[in-house]
Amino acid sequence: METSGELQQITLLFEIDELAGRVRRWAQAGPAWRPAQTARALTLRVLERVQTVRLRLESPLVVATFGGTGTGKSTLVNALVGQEVALAGRQRPTTKQPVLLVHPDFDLQATGLPVEQCLVRRIDAPVLRDLLLLDCPDPDTSEDAEVGGNLQRLRSLLPFCDVLLVAATQQKYRSARIAEELGDAAAGCRLVFVQTHADQDVDIRDDWRRVLSEKFQVSDLFFVDSRKALSEQQQGLRPTGDFGRLQDLLSRQLGSSRRLAVRRANLVDLLEEVLDSGLAESQRLLPQVERLQEFLGEQREQLQRQMSEQLKQELLRSRGLWERRLLSAITDRWGFSPLALLLRVYNGLGGILASLTFLRARSSAQMALIGAVQGARWLQARVQEQSEDSGLERVLTAGVADHQLQEARLQVVGYARVAGLEVPELQAGVELVALRRQAAVMEGQFLADVRQSVEQLLGELTELVGGGGMRRFFELLLLMYPLFIMLRMAHNFFWSSFLAPLMGRATEAAPLLTIDFYIPAVFFLLVWCGLVLWGFVQRLQRAVTAAAARLAERLAECRVGEGLFPGAEGLCRDVQEDVRQLRELRDGTSAFRHRLADTTAFLGSQKR
Repeated sequence: METSGELQQITLLFEIDELAGRVRRWAQAGPAWRPAQTARALTLRVLERVQTVRLRLESPLVVATFGGTGTGKSTLVNALVGQEVALAGRQRPTTKQPVLLVHPDFDLQATGLPVEQCLVRRIDAPVLRDLLLLDCPDPDTSEDAEVGGNLQRLRSLLPFCDVLLVAATQQKYRSARIAEELGDAAAGCRLVFVQTHADQDVDIRDDWRRVLSEKFQVSDLFFVDSRKALSEQQQGLRPTGDFGRLQDLLSRQLGSSRRLAVRRANLVDLLEEVLDSGLAESQRLLPQVERLQEFLGEQREQLQRQMSEQLKQELLRSRGLWERRLLSAITDRWGFSPLALLLRVYNGLGGILASLTFLRARSSAQMALIGAVQGARWLQARVQEQSEDSGLERVLTAGVADHQLQEARLQVVGYARVAGLEVPELQAGVELVALRRQAAVMEGQFLADVRQSVEQLLGELTELVGGGGMRRFFELLLLMYPLFIMLRMAHNFFWSSFLAPLMGRATEAAPLLTIDFYIPAVFFLLVWCGLVLWGFVQRLQRAVTAAAARLAERLAECRVGEGLFPGAEGLCRDVQEDVRQLRELRDGTSAFRHRLADTTAFLGSQKR
């Protein structure tokens, strides 16, 4: 049995450590968000009690009295130990200093209690073998929570208490001041509700239970006459009635076997309250964070549309450059074929026409002059090509104006302040120049993506336009007319002028085709080649236009993927992830608390 008890204790400690470890990992890292920072600070303080549970594992439970002035707390303590050890009074507060009742054999250092604040009395009473009794000051005195006051002393002792004996009378059980203090004190404590003055008050437990049920789980209510119980014990008699049940609860049910269960339930309750409070505050401000994220998204989409339109215009303005590069890539891929030859002629038509001017030169001076003119034209073409190639850089330079950046910054600062976010890139000391520099860095990164994407686009278009199906279609279309001319010439030369008369199929030989046939044939051949070339170039231009629009949208989306304020966007995502983790921890703690409910079901507790 002892081995089983030790194993149970080890299991309980492991569950506490595992829960505390997950909460601690959450509490030690998080976004710069006011609700999260407050919740983390409170959570870390609560986690300090995990070590306290370990240190106080074998120490008796601390049972403290709690109630208003004149509710008979001190009389109840006297009755529980069977001796008059605390000064009692029914009308005015008599407990000025907390009175700690402890068994003579117990070492107070193991409790961690601030014994210097208490009047310690060692009493050899059966009820003190497994618990310590603490007679606390009244919480409803006229004093505020100043240093050295009753209320301040009470609040400093409550974190060390495991069970509260909540005493009330017919006159005090509806006190708003007591209810408020009990709501704060009950966090992390089990509760035992006792109506005193049974010798002179009526039984109000049913109504009291209804009042308490709004905020507390009430397992049982005791209606006791403490003076009568003390008298019975002084006469050597065992107390009867509800006081006997109360004494049995404290002496037996709160024995050594229940210590860890009670302390563990208290710790989980307190942890759940802190997490629930932090989650409530986080969820209150989370819509403001989502509004900031929505605004950043709208700003990013607006900038995306602006950049997309500018990029599309620039790409279409430079369409001639992309067409020439694409034609060069296609002809290099196709090698030597009729259509490839036609495309090379079209692509280099300017150079061919320019070279023909050399035929008109009659002297070396004329050739030098023509060469200089052609060199100037070539240089101008190269400058134009480079200008087109750098057009995207001009778009980027004018992509985000300073007034747009300043206006967006002011709006984001307002949203962030309302949401409680601390964004370093939006602090007052951060100059607009720094934000402009950040935007310029993003523009430089985008320029590299532009060039890479353009090369990728040319490769995709080469596959699309220069693919096997498209090539075979235009090659066949181009060869249809030359094939017709060849068949017509072959029919005239071999059949109608030679074989048909020889074989008796014709009475006389047809004359051979003359120059009157070949001149129109060549003319219409040129027209046919022009039509085929025009059809192919139109197909090419449509493909380039569509691809340029897609590329502009893709590049604009890439350009503003993080927006102008990536720190704010990242912080919004971190906050949402932090709230999700906090919700999971709260839900896990709540589930753990419900699993522990059976172990301390005989005691009252605060509702969640």
